[in-house]
Amino acid sequence: MAVKKQIADYQQRADAILNRWLPSQATLPGRLHEAMRYSTFNGGKRIRPVLVYATGETLNVPREALDGPACAVELIHAYSLVHDDLPAMDDDDLRRGKPTCHRAFDEATAILAGDALQALAFYVLAHDHTIIDDPTRRIRMIEILAQASGSRGMAGGQAIDLGAVGKELTLAELEDMHIHKTGALIRASVKLGALSSSGCDHDQMERLDHYAKCIGLAFQIQDDILDVEGETEILGKAQGADLARNKPTYPALIGLAGAKQMARELHEQALDSLASFGKSADLLRWISTYIVTRNN
Repeated sequence: MAVKKQIADYQQRADAILNRWLPSQATLPGRLHEAMRYSTFNGGKRIRPVLVYATGETLNVPREALDGPACAVELIHAYSLVHDDLPAMDDDDLRRGKPTCHRAFDEATAILAGDALQALAFYVLAHDHTIIDDPTRRIRMIEILAQASGSRGMAGGQAIDLGAVGKELTLAELEDMHIHKTGALIRASVKLGALSSSGCDHDQMERLDHYAKCIGLAFQIQDDILDVEGETEILGKAQGADLARNKPTYPALIGLAGAKQMARELHEQALDSLASFGKSADLLRWISTYIVTRNN
């Protein structure tokens, strides 16, 4: 229960910081700001901000120094979901059980909302005064988030995903796609938390990055499993959507049992990466367990 309360505290903290940085819908252009808020405050689990806070906790970083990075990474995540749902991409009607942004507003507003959320993320990293007082580290944070978001990260992964519809990928190709599409932002979350510490050395950074790489891939595998086994009401999106689009998935390539085994192995690797951190990394361990056991 203590861990769940801690997670809830971090989720609430992230929501408060997001609320502070997102413009009010009373501010012009009101409809755009309303769409940005709608897409951000629509029931997300805040896994990426929680990863920022949990990594900082592992390294004894004050929460205040983690607020800006936690906010920035969630804004990027929110933007990516708005654009992923568009008719030109996945053409989804539901996101977390609610109409997607382009359905609740319109397609043009959804595109602009995603653009604005992305831009705001970098504004936050550039201006938040509670971030570690080290210009080099702040610039490095901006660099990491930019790379994780762009053609060598999330956007590139989405491009590969769209191009792979109806095609058979090898396991290595599928892994490469998801390391970019899903894993890049999860790895950035952990790196931003680590960069918020002035005492994080190279070895610790490498171990934390390997942990993040493992849970990022496990997250996508579990998503693929849920697309087969999940229920629409619990998932908050249409069950079987990937199968209907003929998208390459882990269950389709290695079977459902193989996908579950791969997720478990990645979970064990993630835990092994945290062995040297002791009890301070317990929250990161819990997150890895949650990722491979969640039902939505």
